[in-house]
Amino acid sequence: MTASPADQCGHDLRRLDPDRWLTTLFAPDASRPGLFALYAFNAEIARARESVSQPMIGQIRLQWWREAWDGIAAGQPRQHPVVQALHDHCRHLDQATVMSLIDARERDMDDPPFADLAALTAYARDTSAPLMKLALQVLDVRAENAVIDAAGTAYALTGLLRAAPHLLARQRVRLPSDLLTAQGLSPEAAYQTATGTALQPIYARIAAEAETWLRMARQQKIPRAALPALLPATLAELTLKALRRSDHDPVAAETMVTPLKKQMALLWASLRGRL
Repeated sequence: MTASPADQCGHDLRRLDPDRWLTTLFAPDASRPGLFALYAFNAEIARARESVSQPMIGQIRLQWWREAWDGIAAGQPRQHPVVQALHDHCRHLDQATVMSLIDARERDMDDPPFADLAALTAYARDTSAPLMKLALQVLDVRAENAVIDAAGTAYALTGLLRAAPHLLARQRVRLPSDLLTAQGLSPEAAYQTATGTALQPIYARIAAEAETWLRMARQQKIPRAALPALLPATLAELTLKALRRSDHDPVAAETMVTPLKKQMALLWASLRGRL
């Protein structure tokens, strides 16, 4: 039997974004195809810059997705499995929120570092919180903007920490310039593997910011039905704990957070009804 577009999205999502794929296992069966489609779309725009050689090509990809959503809204979806799945399960989503998520990825096309931690945090919020809002729409559940913003920002900041070594290896610095300067580093110096120890205070500062946002998310009341959309924040805690144990070495921390630990953390959060 030929897999449906949503099933194909789920298969690809498991490879491209295993964290969010895991969270879909705790969503109602009826909502899962929509979440597969939504998260597969997010994976497409999140890797728009990484999968091309020139930023301009990444810009073209983002524009392609804007036009694809226009086609979805008009009932004329493009012949693409993710677009087809979005048309089947997500065409009711708020278009302004979708476009804000795409627009936030424009920053990926700019290679210079973020000016400061506030700019990095704003990027984290803008690339994650709208996705959680859309996931809540798929679930047909409401949650307060305060918890959405806090949970989204916490998860995205930890994701940036996890990705930092990979991006540095490609000579892309996503760390704040002011924090680099405070450590006596230029963006070019950050490419050098010998500066790994010097980068750890920067990672520690970003991790502390993520912890602040995570605490804020946990102070908010969350409807149990909304939890599947916000569960990535639970995985953020695992990364933050691993970073503390590894003296804020993202490479070492990543090896500590096993798939089994992630599954158990999500299960426990789901049973408690809390992040």
